[in-house]
Amino acid sequence: MAKLVREQSEKGRLHIDTSLMGESLVSRELLRQTEAGEYFRMQPDINVLKIGGQSIMDRGASGILPIVDELIRLKDEHKILLMTGGGTRARHVYKIGMELGMPTGVLSKLGDKVSWQNAEMLSILLAKHGGVKIGHSDNIEQLTMFCRLGYLPITTGIPPYGFFEHPAEVGSIPPHRTDSGAFLLAENIGAKSVIYMKDEKGLYSSDPKKVERVEDLDFYSKIHVDELIELDLDDLIVERPVLTFLKHAKCLKQFQIIDALNHPEHIEAALNGEEVGTIVYK
Repeated sequence: MAKLVREQSEKGRLHIDTSLMGESLVSRELLRQTEAGEYFRMQPDINVLKIGGQSIMDRGASGILPIVDELIRLKDEHKILLMTGGGTRARHVYKIGMELGMPTGVLSKLGDKVSWQNAEMLSILLAKHGGVKIGHSDNIEQLTMFCRLGYLPITTGIPPYGFFEHPAEVGSIPPHRTDSGAFLLAENIGAKSVIYMKDEKGLYSSDPKKVERVEDLDFYSKIHVDELIELDLDDLIVERPVLTFLKHAKCLKQFQIIDALNHPEHIEAALNGEEVGTIVYK
């Protein structure tokens, strides 16, 4: 229990007696001492499902509606938070912004608007079935309540960095986009799982859309995050920062990539803990 201590003089100020008092919070040894034995998980029953912008939302009715039907069927059995990607329209606004010399933080704010549009469309499609759009700064603590009441909460996948976005190591594109946002939120609410819904079977050694024969590529059904980082692949099916996030995660032990576009039934399989698609673990 924290104690109050007074400075040496009789009228000295009161301080909270803590091991962090007077520390700079950058010492490696001090930071090691702050590791918790077990981290509190606010929403341990919530499954974070990130629905791809370009891979699913941009496909229109043929891509979205079968997945919507599956989510409606599953929402009473599984607690789900949906997060949306930006897709092609985000890429278009990034291109215009780059031509105008906009810095990374501005591009982040521009891409955020597109992800919100997709969240809006999804919430309208699901409105009569309990779909409700929520923000990042409110309602997150109420996710379990929403699910228990039969709602299906939906929010944008873009993390709220905005002007505070990290400079990109290469180029100008914001490094933390909707894949990153989904993982960060899932980790910090102590979610049960984070599942990326894409239009490919999972993780290949290269982009299968850019080769004549997919059979010539290596497919990874399950891979350790350190091994994946070591491979240093030129292209990935998820944003690169997600690998670092998993490596340092306190609650999440893995993330899963599934082909929800061609196999909507894989959503239920992944929610049930089955090894479909690709699992990246730590």
